[in-house]
Amino acid sequence: MMIGISACLGGICCRYDGKMQKVNLLEELLEAEKAVLICPEVLGNLPIPRVPAEIIGGDGFAVWQGKAKVINRDGEDVTEAFKQGAKLAYQKLKAQNIQIVILKERSPSCGKSMIYDGSFSGVKVKGYGVAAAYFSMQKIQVYSEEEVPELKRQGVL
Repeated sequence: MMIGISACLGGICCRYDGKMQKVNLLEELLEAEKAVLICPEVLGNLPIPRVPAEIIGGDGFAVWQGKAKVINRDGEDVTEAFKQGAKLAYQKLKAQNIQIVILKERSPSCGKSMIYDGSFSGVKVKGYGVAAAYFSMQKIQVYSEEEVPELKRQGVL
């Protein structure tokens, strides 16, 4: 079984700050070629590094409903880039029949439980990122890197 993993968790320096947040527990899946790395923000043609962005007006589900936007710290609306990246990442996952993804928590794309509130003040709120919401709407099981130890314990990974 193949799974999808946020590229930054797999050791790719693609975060907004040009860094990664490698999760060693995922390394063996990559080494065994049981995982595909995706970065919806890069697939949406956003640069590395890039100006930090947060969802204003809700979470990723609200973005897809047209009720919220993704705005970067400079005030630029990057909603369409986030949506396009989510769609392209989904196509990449679907092409490999991937049904499970492990995404970067708190990301405006990949957050699964918590995202930042849109004030650029470090305040976190419950909610999904744009890509995590899209994957969920497409019936892909979404987990965060914080759930990896439990997924391993349960034998899911």
